Order: sequence, then C-alpha cells, then structure tokens
Amino acid sequence: MSQYFAGKRVVITGAGDGMGRAMAQQLNGVGCELWLCDVSAERLAATAALLNDANARVHTSQVDCGDKVAIDAWAAEVAGQTDVIDALFNNAGVSYAAYFEESTEANYQWLMNINFWGVVWCTRAFLPLIKVAPVGHIVNTSSIFGMVGIPSQSAYNAAKFAVRGFSEALIAEYRNSTIAVSCVHPGGIATNIAARSRADGEWSEVTAEERDKQFKEHTPTTAEQAAKIILNGAARRKPRIIVGGDAWVVQLLARIFPVKYHWLTTRWLTPKADN
Repeated sequence: MSQYFAGKRVVITGAGDGMGRAMAQQLNGVGCELWLCDVSAERLAATAALLNDANARVHTSQVDCGDKVAIDAWAAEVAGQTDVIDALFNNAGVSYAAYFEESTEANYQWLMNINFWGVVWCTRAFLPLIKVAPVGHIVNTSSIFGMVGIPSQSAYNAAKFAVRGFSEALIAEYRNSTIAVSCVHPGGIATNIAARSRADGEWSEVTAEERDKQFKEHTPTTAEQAAKIILNGAARRKPRIIVGGDAWVVQLLARIFPVKYHWLTTRWLTPKADN
C-alpha cells in the first residue's frame, strides 16, 4: 500500500473518526495530500491534529454528506486547489435501529441520504477530477449488511445493498477505463457508529451507551486494521474488499444459502432491544 499511494491526492468522507480517521493517518504517513470532510468540525479537528503537515498538505472541511448542495460546494472548493484526485473514499455513514413498522420516514430519509445518496453525490461531484488521474480510484463503503438482511436494520440494509449495486454497476461501466472501482464490505469494526445512531420504537428505549456496548461485542476488527485492509485492497484494484473474519464468514453463508441464511444470522448477528 505505502508505495502505491505515496504522494497521491486523496479525498475521504467521514474522516472525523473510525475508519476514515485511520485511513487518513495511514495515507498521511506515506505523503498523500488529503482532502478530509466530516459533519463534526470538532471530530475533524481531532483527526487533523493527529496528522503531520510536513508529510503532505491536509485540507479539512465540515460537510454533511446527506446534503447534495454541501457536497457540490466542497467538490468545487477542492477543484480550485487541485486538478486531479487519485482516489475518493466514500466512507461516511450512520446507523439507525428500528423495526420497519416502528421506523419513521424522517429517519429513513436521513440514513439513506448519507449512506447511499452521499456516495452517489460525492462520486458525481468528484468524477471529473478522478477521470484525469493516471488511475483514479472510487472506493465505496457498503457493509456485510449489504449482503444479508438483519432485523431492525431495514434502512441500513437498504442503503448498503444500494451502495453495493451502485458500485457493481460502476465496476462494469469503467471496466476498460483508467478508473478502478471497489466496494468495501466491513464486518464488525470497533467504531463509534452505534453510539451516534438514531432509534425508533422499541429501540428508542435502549440508550445510546447500551447500543454502543452491544455493537462492540460484535466488533473483532479495529479501525486501524480495517483501514489497512481497505487501502491494500484499493491498491490492488480489488472490486470487492471484505474486511474482517466475521465478514468473510457471513458472505460465505450468503453464497451457500442465498435465501436461507436467516436461520443463522438472526441468531448470531441480530442485536437485542430488550437487554
């Protein structure tokens, strides 16, 4: 990874912590010029404080990836600072726990705007800069939940399946071009996504701290480990990047039992709202 990305220019969304922060740190270490965004200015500043401007320039912008106008404005700002982007990591994402009957339209739209439309909007906005790179990379974060359906995760499943479909279409469209497209499917990664999740219905009775605790009981992979796998996969131009041993097991189950995997995943992966 280090030699491949050394000195390149990279955009990362959702860089305020988690996998986005870890990728920024690893890329900064090999001299990548970075354009980072996050919805939280405070978290983004904390990421920037961990990076060394002596290695390469770091640009930060507070951006809500659920807002197309904000994304387009950010991309225009970036275009005023560079004429090429070598890699775009569409990493920003949020979580929402609710059984479908108890879910709200507002929270469904909130999640879909960030987790799916944000990927589409960022890809469209940065594509002109990516197309002029010798090899331009588009790396979209789906999830292992983009391969299997899980109770209380219908919104998240819908968005991550959509990211997977979008990415696989781009893989086909740019197959014989200078653009490499990768779709990332992480399993349980030790990030703070559950602590900042929204919830409705039965799940709204569970505190954010408890949701975070339950989530981290199923996160065998650190953000740093995940970032390394993602960057190595992108450097190898892998169309599908599976992150974590648990993700490998789940995607294998989905391949072997494409319509019957629920009997196992609902026992293994489904969180509980009544703990």
